[in-house]
Amino acid sequence: MQQTRRLIFDELSKIVDPEIGVSIMELELIDKVDIAEKDVNVDLHLTSPFCPAVFGFKIAQDVRDNIYKIEGIENVKINVSNHFMAEAINKQVNESKLPSKEENQENKQ
Repeated sequence: MQQTRRLIFDELSKIVDPEIGVSIMELELIDKVDIAEKDVNVDLHLTSPFCPAVFGFKIAQDVRDNIYKIEGIENVKINVSNHFMAEAINKQVNESKLPSKEENQENKQ
């Protein structure tokens, strides 16, 4: 479990807010990460309630996709809060097609 948590936070550190070019971890945008065996739930907020929606979608999608690619993770749910488009972001990201796990394995070699 600690190993998985460490891998998740390593992935989150790689995600950069596209508007300002700073890691979402440095910006403290991650509110909570719950790990239940192979499922991960991430609560996050954006830099402001009116942050451009396109950047909100990008950040949320990157969080979901990067965590999903970690070996042993089978389900990732994102919950963006305190944003005027939060409901639409959550719906689109959580219902989007998951990235291929094989792709990630190839990148490691």
